[in-house]
Amino acid sequence: MRRILQEREAILAFVIALILLGVTLRAPDYLDGSSLGNLLSTWGLLAILVMGQLGVLLTRGIDLSQASVLAFSGMFLAQLSQVMPELPALVFVILAIGMGAVLGILNASLITFAGIPPIIATLGTMTIIRGMIYVLSGGAWISSHEMSEAFKAFPAGANLGIPNLFWVATVAFILFWLLYNHRPAGRDVYAYGSNPDAARNAGISRLKVEFLVYSLSGAAAGLCGYLWAGRFAIAYTQAAEGREFAIIAACVIGGVSITGGRGTVLGAGLGALFIAVVETSLPFLRINPFLQLAVIGAVILIAVAANALTERRPGRQILPREGQS
Repeated sequence: MRRILQEREAILAFVIALILLGVTLRAPDYLDGSSLGNLLSTWGLLAILVMGQLGVLLTRGIDLSQASVLAFSGMFLAQLSQVMPELPALVFVILAIGMGAVLGILNASLITFAGIPPIIATLGTMTIIRGMIYVLSGGAWISSHEMSEAFKAFPAGANLGIPNLFWVATVAFILFWLLYNHRPAGRDVYAYGSNPDAARNAGISRLKVEFLVYSLSGAAAGLCGYLWAGRFAIAYTQAAEGREFAIIAACVIGGVSITGGRGTVLGAGLGALFIAVVETSLPFLRINPFLQLAVIGAVILIAVAANALTERRPGRQILPREGQS
């Protein structure tokens, strides 16, 4: 299985390299200056969300509320920056992660204690949280001039010429890689997703696993809420609406199985990069703006379908079939 996953990741990396080469040949300025920064920022935001979604999918669950948590966190913290403009970026980061984690725990509680299927529970909280944004904001937007400079400085800033969003995503990538590859809690997530009954018999707590993955998913979304609002210098009720499809698609493209127990942090990160490259390259290819969304959707569907076909490969025959010697 490890060899298959490594092959998948290598193939995906090769495909991404081919796309980058093709787009660069057609539009040489695609990887220059601000364009490269836009690609890295797009990947950064999506990669953080994907890292959070990864654990949920590994446990055979799904979190449809991430985009709503993102929008709620961004709106709340943008309003907070109006009231307390002296707050530093670190405080916003901590608050964003904490808010998201609490909302993730709400999802876990509905799933574990109330017994609601993950897709129903997170669909419900997605709608409720999106509605709460309207209540919080009154339907109004918060624009750049209404936010404090400290609020916008870090998400929109850069170090060594590389956007801060990329560095944050890199740190998140390393932390999630360490969790799922070198910590007992990460191994429990894989074990539970592979066979929940066997995992419970082995003493792995469903409660701990579910609360871990959904709180991490919420925390990632909450953090992205601050980064999104600060990066684009705007907070509004429809922020990231519909982004759930791209998040889950990035995971599946990266080899994460929705049936649980299979997938890697590296694969999920590459899946996010694939989506980011496709989304940022279309304007440079002069695709009609009205067709860009359709093209992105078609590319994602094709990639997901190709991934599904690879999962249908027959397993190795161990015993001879009846009638065979």
